[in-house]
Amino acid sequence: MKNGVHIDIKLSEDLLRKLLYISEAENRTPTAQFAFMLRNNIAYFEKTKGRIPQSELAKIDISDYTENE
Repeated sequence: MKNGVHIDIKLSEDLLRKLLYISEAENRTPTAQFAFMLRNNIAYFEKTKGRIPQSELAKIDISDYTENE
């Protein structure tokens, strides 16, 4: 994802270790593994609760995450 947005997250040491373990087992970087898991979580959300309308997504202000890009 070349045009991605950078965000910082805080993880417990346990979550970090598990992310690194899974990343290595799946031959992905931690960033790629996190994005993969997030996409899967979003797909599950939309499967169980319905697709998120583009009109609703367009209302969300992401300027705090894109100003310094």
